[in-house]
Amino acid sequence: MNKEILRLSIPNIISNLSVPLLGTVDTILMGRQDDPSYLGAIAIGGIIFNVIYWCMGFLRMGTTGITAQAYGRQDDSEIAQTLGRALIVAIGISLVLLICQMMIADVSMFFLNGSPEVEQLGKDYFLVRIWAAPATLGLMALMGWFFGMQNAYIPMVLTIIINIVNIVLSYLFVHQYGMKAEGVALGTVIAQYTGFFLAIGLLIWKYKSYIKQMVLKAIMETAALKHFFLINRDIFIRTALLVFVFTFFTDRSAGMGDVVLAANTILLQFFYWMAYGVDGFAFAAESVIGKYTGKNDRKGMLTGVKLCFMWGMGLALSITLVYAISGQWLLGVFTDQIAIIDAATPYLWWIVLMPLLATPCFIWDGVFIGLTASKALRNSMLVAVPIFLLTYLMIAPSMGNHGLWLAMCIFMLVRGILQLGMWPGLLKQWDNSIKQTTQ
Repeated sequence: MNKEILRLSIPNIISNLSVPLLGTVDTILMGRQDDPSYLGAIAIGGIIFNVIYWCMGFLRMGTTGITAQAYGRQDDSEIAQTLGRALIVAIGISLVLLICQMMIADVSMFFLNGSPEVEQLGKDYFLVRIWAAPATLGLMALMGWFFGMQNAYIPMVLTIIINIVNIVLSYLFVHQYGMKAEGVALGTVIAQYTGFFLAIGLLIWKYKSYIKQMVLKAIMETAALKHFFLINRDIFIRTALLVFVFTFFTDRSAGMGDVVLAANTILLQFFYWMAYGVDGFAFAAESVIGKYTGKNDRKGMLTGVKLCFMWGMGLALSITLVYAISGQWLLGVFTDQIAIIDAATPYLWWIVLMPLLATPCFIWDGVFIGLTASKALRNSMLVAVPIFLLTYLMIAPSMGNHGLWLAMCIFMLVRGILQLGMWPGLLKQWDNSIKQTTQ
């Protein structure tokens, strides 16, 4: 089982770490401009896409869980139709986003609390990057399906190529052609379409037999569509609430001024590095737990849960040690502006604590997705978000930005505790469902 988890998690970790690498490069490119407004612009523009794409994360997560269980049952038809449903939903949503792009930009800037200069630069960034929506959402559906098929190598190759293209083009557009935030956005657009077309090619090359089994009538079958949307509805609500927390965090940061916003933007890059690394084991949990659930193999499922936690917490401890030793040096890598470094330094210790506090909820997310226990995911978030807001409102007046970071740490810790409390009930449901299928 260890080999199986590492076979899935190591490619996931490699590919996941290339995602925050892109954000890191964007932050470095804008952090070395002569005005902190550019760094604030990609933070404001980026949070809009976090709202959109994180909320659409069900296209990956829901597809992974359903596909993995069908893979465990060896149900080739359901595997094929799940991919078709995910791609159709992705295309439909992306068309709506493109049609409504100006309205989305205006409404977003109305609610986000940035300076006029930051808001205008952020809007320019958004109106370029939004054209990547069809490729980005299509990739979410394809990535989720590949993970469900126990294939972590294709997503690794795709993610690495996408981010290499993105980094190279962003650097060229900013340094060679004198573009600013819009150059970073254009690099993202081109890279996303590069990855999408490559993913389609790899799908045809490796999984042609499943493509042949895709039938529109079966894809649109009412009961299957209802199951697909019910699972994804709960994941959507869960993710929308998570996005709300990060949007609130960025909005409160912006309200403290451009320098604090820039400092928190850099510190969030530390968080994303940790989160995407640990998510390698969360993604492995999705695939492994889903497969053994489809096989009705209780022992295999429980072993997968235990080992994913062991590996995930081990990685979290390693990241904590790296941040404790090298955090100050890493700040200087992100920006050469002394004011931003000085503003970020007092809050480094929150980032040092974060891996140990947040990793359990990340791994539980993977376990719940593999079980397609989407209601439990949703319900844990419905409790954790009000606790986050109450914590912030109670301590922010006296603690300022420290209060914002403390609220975030408590939010992550509470999520993990709630999910741990839900686990015995989910395991009982799992046992009952197995009894029903074997009778």
